[in-house]
Amino acid sequence: MTTAHQATAPVAANAGSNHASALKFITCGSVDDGKSTLIGRLLVDSRAVLQDHLAGVQRGGETDLALLTDGLSAEREQGITIDVAYRYFATESRKFIIGDAPGHEQYTRNMVTAASGADAAVVLVDATKLDWQNAALALLPQTRRHSLLAHLLRVHSLVFAVNKLDAVANPELAFAHISAALAQFAADAGIAVRATVPVSALKGWNVVDAHAGWCGYNGPTLLEVLEQLPNTPADTGLPLAFPVQWVEKFSSSADTSQGRRVFWGRVAAGAVAPGTAVQIFPSGQSATVAQVLDHARRPVGVDAGQSAGIILDREVDVSRGDWILAAPTPAAAAAEDDFDTPAAVPAWPASRELLTTVAWMDDEPLVAGRVYWALHGHRWVKAKVKRVVHRLDINTLAEDEATQLDPNAIGHVELLLQEPLPAAPFGQARVLGSLILVDTASHKTAGAVLVN
Repeated sequence: MTTAHQATAPVAANAGSNHASALKFITCGSVDDGKSTLIGRLLVDSRAVLQDHLAGVQRGGETDLALLTDGLSAEREQGITIDVAYRYFATESRKFIIGDAPGHEQYTRNMVTAASGADAAVVLVDATKLDWQNAALALLPQTRRHSLLAHLLRVHSLVFAVNKLDAVANPELAFAHISAALAQFAADAGIAVRATVPVSALKGWNVVDAHAGWCGYNGPTLLEVLEQLPNTPADTGLPLAFPVQWVEKFSSSADTSQGRRVFWGRVAAGAVAPGTAVQIFPSGQSATVAQVLDHARRPVGVDAGQSAGIILDREVDVSRGDWILAAPTPAAAAAEDDFDTPAAVPAWPASRELLTTVAWMDDEPLVAGRVYWALHGHRWVKAKVKRVVHRLDINTLAEDEATQLDPNAIGHVELLLQEPLPAAPFGQARVLGSLILVDTASHKTAGAVLVN
């Protein structure tokens, strides 16, 4: 029989990854899979916790590792994770920012928030909750849901950590069956998995310190896998897209801007440098970038993912929520009529109708006809639900016909916007391809939207 070690493919060292940058990763999965305990183990075994902090999480003479991340009083009273808890630690080769995402289905919105800015996701799987003796075992719904959400949100690396194998009678058989089920699910869903690692968060096996040969696995520990994961690449190979977050007015005597306004924000796609021809959305006015300031107000060129201040060569009407986009490029004249003036092709075409994938997080179902506020970049517009097309069955991965999306469901939805937006497919550009829907009455975040 194929051993569990042979059935899984540990991540190979990625020489091209940027180890100088901190890796932002989340832990997710079902309730009580051991996410908080795993993070506590990473912190303790990597010596990132002070002795007085350890003394404060003692229960009955034993260290409760979960309390290192469950900081809310309600979390400690109930023994669950509610909000996303962030912790920081470092090894000799890498810095890490960890987000401990809640496992309860009702807190899925918090998991989505954490995943949207993560480089990697560690999905924990509790071996004791599964029919591990069955080669055709079924995974828990939250394991599937969180994996799918991480995949939809373009989390760059996904790692499965099979936990609590020390508590089953035959850990090697359990890991073989569970890892095979995870591999089959990932293949069916089109999810690329970096590694599947057997761990015991409680005892520390294969988390930081290796437990060689356990479960038939001789690959890298979870921490070694994390140290080799790359950061999420920025959307640099695209035309410029810059959502304006803040407009600042300088005096001519105090700054090299010569009295012109500075438009601050984070470059969503492409790069910006002096001389870049741009067009303002939605006004359509054209201008040229005269100067670019970085976060320290130094004049430099800035790439996607970095903050910048843009000074234009002339005064144009730009406000918070507007977009500074790469100028349209002339299209080639039609071959049969070379005398026609070539039409300009927008770098980022705007549209009022969007076909989207929605992760619905409101308590009320999503139905056709409802109107919400949609936030795109820093721009607010009204969005009407034109049609619910499909609902994704997280168990079979089938797209079922549907007329509504219930809380925590994922599905395809057609949206009609009050005014056009320069939206792009999320698979092409993260910022331009994502929106959030907000309830107009309660102002609660109702859904995460990915443009298809």
